[in-house]
Amino acid sequence: MTDTSISAMEKLTASSQVNEAQASDSLRIDLERFWIQAQHLKYWLVGIILLGLLAGLVVTLLSTELFRATTRIEISLVEQNVTSVAPLENASRTGQIAYLTTQYELLESKFLAKRVVDAGNLTRDSQFLEAFNLNESGNVTSRRIESILLSSVTIDPVPNSSLVDIRASSPSAEVSAKIANLWASEFIEANYEKRFGANIEARTFLEGQIEELRERLAVSERELIDYANANEIVILAIPSEGGGSETATQTLVGAELVALNQALAEATTQRIEAEAALKSGSRNVSGAAATAGLRSRLAETRAQLAELQAKFGPGYPEIQAKKAEIASLQQALAGEGAVDNQDAQAAFRKASMQEQSLRSRMNAAKGSFLGQQGQGIQYGILKREVDTNRQIYDALLQRYKELEAAGAGKNNMTTIDQASAPSDPYAPSLFRNLIIGLVASLLAAAALVYLRETMDQTIRDPSDVSRRLGLSPLGLIPRTDSDNIVDELQRRSSEISEAYAAARTNMAFLTPQGAPRSIMLTSTRPNEGKSISSVALARSFVQLGKKVLLIDADLRHSGLSDFIGIDANPEHGLSAMLSGNTDLKSSVVAVNPHGFDILPTGHRPPNPVELLAGPGLGNVVRNALETYDQVLVDGAPVLGLADALEVSKAVDGVIYVIESNGVNTRAIETALSRLKSANATVFGALVTKLDQRNSAYGYGYGYGYGYGYGDGDGRDDQK
Repeated sequence: MTDTSISAMEKLTASSQVNEAQASDSLRIDLERFWIQAQHLKYWLVGIILLGLLAGLVVTLLSTELFRATTRIEISLVEQNVTSVAPLENASRTGQIAYLTTQYELLESKFLAKRVVDAGNLTRDSQFLEAFNLNESGNVTSRRIESILLSSVTIDPVPNSSLVDIRASSPSAEVSAKIANLWASEFIEANYEKRFGANIEARTFLEGQIEELRERLAVSERELIDYANANEIVILAIPSEGGGSETATQTLVGAELVALNQALAEATTQRIEAEAALKSGSRNVSGAAATAGLRSRLAETRAQLAELQAKFGPGYPEIQAKKAEIASLQQALAGEGAVDNQDAQAAFRKASMQEQSLRSRMNAAKGSFLGQQGQGIQYGILKREVDTNRQIYDALLQRYKELEAAGAGKNNMTTIDQASAPSDPYAPSLFRNLIIGLVASLLAAAALVYLRETMDQTIRDPSDVSRRLGLSPLGLIPRTDSDNIVDELQRRSSEISEAYAAARTNMAFLTPQGAPRSIMLTSTRPNEGKSISSVALARSFVQLGKKVLLIDADLRHSGLSDFIGIDANPEHGLSAMLSGNTDLKSSVVAVNPHGFDILPTGHRPPNPVELLAGPGLGNVVRNALETYDQVLVDGAPVLGLADALEVSKAVDGVIYVIESNGVNTRAIETALSRLKSANATVFGALVTKLDQRNSAYGYGYGYGYGYGYGDGDGRDDQK
């Protein structure tokens, strides 16, 4: 693996670790915020918890005692094969679950509740009506009782089994047991009716259909037989050529015609053969054999005669005997030829007579067959009706037997344990109600903390300034309970003076050259401590030996002069300078107790935005920087006004003042976005008025100054 790959993997690992650390820190911060919010609401939370426990106790005391009875049934899977020893196929696990789930839903159905109401006659059952206080009600309907039953019965399948517990609860132990047993018995009966009731109805229907069809078949067969007898139609059953059990049918005349036709063909063949033998002189087999024997003897005798003549003379007795034997054999051969001719003629006459006789009978049978052809049409119609009725009858009979076999099984659901009247009530339970009340109160308390924290969009943790707003917290200013804030600022050892000194120190690191020379202080809305911060920072810069000018640029609502206790000439001030009626030197007022100079607003102009939008304010700041080391501008709030946006163009940057626990974060974000849209540089934020609500975040009491808290005389809230 190359060094580049290793470096990339290391970077990826490091990035992942950083993301995990950030996520962990974010989760820790969120949990910490909720915990702090819970501490602030601790009395409310304790009250909610006590109220929940009290509610559990009251519910227990006011609730009616309830008794629960349980009936256990078994739901077996339906066997698909009712005739074989082993099932043909095993049901899948999914099919089993679907079947059991279906049965559970049926156990909780309105259909079953209605059956229970009808079976138990609960609308008239005085014990049931009394148990549920329905006697006083004049309108007890089946639907109302069904609703009561559905709310009183619970179905609890036993895990990993086919057992199901049917639990019924009511104010009466006997009624609970009765409902549980009725519920189980009606469910089992309904299942039996569903499985076999349809078969019974179908068999009953088929019995009527079979009986009707049997009569129709008998009538059609009788009509067929009567028609055949009336028209002398005889039907023969002919076995099939394959040797099977199936047979074909044929009329007697047709069968006779076939047989005569076959016999006539054979007789004609024999007659032709006899005629051919007669004409050709052919002999029969026996005559031919006898003639052949005579000829053989004749040839043999002639050979012997020739041999004797060669040895002896004509008068030799043997020669004379052989000649006589030859004459005798020749005579015999002549007689055999005459006999053969007579036999051939006799065979020809016989074959001809037989052929003529069969042809006569064939013609007679053909006439009878042709006469039955017209009758066969009607016979065929009657025969097809008989066959159709027989096929339908056989099909219905087969279906009847199948339904009879299917309905021969037993119910696949049985009762295992019947319910008995319980001896003790199961509700109300004080412990359970207290636990429910405690859990409910804890949830309500958690919801209160969550809603309070999520809906509270103010700045409580000063770290939110950087985490949520993206600003650097330059200073954390506590709320003071002093009656005179100015006196507190004049005491360098005071807590608020030290806090602003720390803020001034942090501002020294904003630029490489130190604190920006011209700074505007603004806020989201009035009364966030903006003017106090301006005075305090001006004093703090004076303590460093700097010459400081504080410009009151809030031309709409200025109270800075009154706050620090100076008398300013309304004709000489910022508004007059911006109008070109005076200069900086004549308008500046020295604030001797604090050591800085102030440029008051002067008279309030009708058009402050137009004055601030011109180049006048920028010229004032630039002229002031020629004389002063530090220029602080106390600007107007941002929201709803354009004054602060115009002032921001005349200074190096902005210090944003945020009141903790006061202003909504969304409003601050909106104000900051307006400043940024005006290309203003926001150096950071001052978080003011920190109090005990911020102590848990490490500020306030834990801030290290030991601040006191209070609202003072209200002057600390100016602007």
